[in-house]
Amino acid sequence: MSFARLNDILRRAVEDGEIAGGNLLCLKDGIRQCYFEQGYADIEKKQPIQKDTIFRMYSMTKPITSAAVMLLIERGELDLLDPVYKYLEGFKEQTYYVGQERKKVERYATIRDLLCMTAGVAYPGDATKTERDTTVLFNQLIDGLQQGSPYEQMGTVAAMNELGRIPLLFSPGENWQYSTCADVLGAVVEVVAKMPFSQFLQKNIFTPLGMKDTGFYVPQEKQGRLASVYDMTNDGLVKYTQNHLAIQNNMEHPPVFESGGAGLASTIEDYGRFATMLLNKGVYNGRRILSEKTVDYMTTNHITKKQEKGMESWENLAGYSYGNLMRILTNPEHCTHLCVKGEYGWDGWLGAYFMNVPQEDLTFLLMYQRTNSGTTTLTRKLLNALYATFQ
Repeated sequence: MSFARLNDILRRAVEDGEIAGGNLLCLKDGIRQCYFEQGYADIEKKQPIQKDTIFRMYSMTKPITSAAVMLLIERGELDLLDPVYKYLEGFKEQTYYVGQERKKVERYATIRDLLCMTAGVAYPGDATKTERDTTVLFNQLIDGLQQGSPYEQMGTVAAMNELGRIPLLFSPGENWQYSTCADVLGAVVEVVAKMPFSQFLQKNIFTPLGMKDTGFYVPQEKQGRLASVYDMTNDGLVKYTQNHLAIQNNMEHPPVFESGGAGLASTIEDYGRFATMLLNKGVYNGRRILSEKTVDYMTTNHITKKQEKGMESWENLAGYSYGNLMRILTNPEHCTHLCVKGEYGWDGWLGAYFMNVPQEDLTFLLMYQRTNSGTTTLTRKLLNALYATFQ
């Protein structure tokens, strides 16, 4: 098997100015098949991408948050049908918008709704009143990143209680909407575990897996390894320095608001350990992190055909269903890249991408830092070349 084509695709993406730099990792049967790195972590400083380069995960934080929730489920400390208001009082007395009218929800949002993105909450935006109200809250959290701000102490639980008071897009369970559900789950974990979300992750996931470079901030001694973020403009790649979704771009300080949906930074090797643990049904290096049944549940789709209609506008999710904060491939015939049924994973706003394929015992990871990326043409080209290599 030759993986040279993947390296060529990554190299061309750098040469064509598509990305500043990136790296990719492929594991099969628990064995590293290839690792490639190309380009720069920082163009201006001519700092190359390396194996220990630290990337902002953004939404690739979500599968880790899902694992944290499932740990509490298997320990009997949390129930999938628990109403969210049991842990976050802001989710009591919920309403949702029907046009300009507010109606009382038909039923309250549950933990399962949060894991399935069917809770009715939103991300910031301007298309609906719910999104606009959510924008106000996230602008407060962004302002809170500045010293002396009145929102400086708005932590994870307080922020999500405020989110719960915003009228929903729809009554829980009625639709699928990609949203702040994972942020809410981070707050739930904090309440149930009686410790900061970051501390729970460190104790139960990062330390057992040896994920030594993963966390909600990058300590000063590691700052030199943090990749810069770039924005694609008419003039090419330009450095991006804003604080998107209340995540500090420089990742310098432990945040008060720990975002379960977008807040983690990590390396390709650290995330590979997490991905391998899931592929091994909860075991890593002989140590059990999650039970096999928990991982089976976590990597199975859990939304209805009606709810799946909410995913139809996502062209890159054609063929996928959803569950536990991850895409699950259920209909390969509709997929937009070469694929195998049962594949699961997720991606991040800056281009980080994670895929496990149980049927092939295969893990694929891609890391780069360009705004508004997620699953891109580059991602699909690499996936097509990867699958073709194994034929």
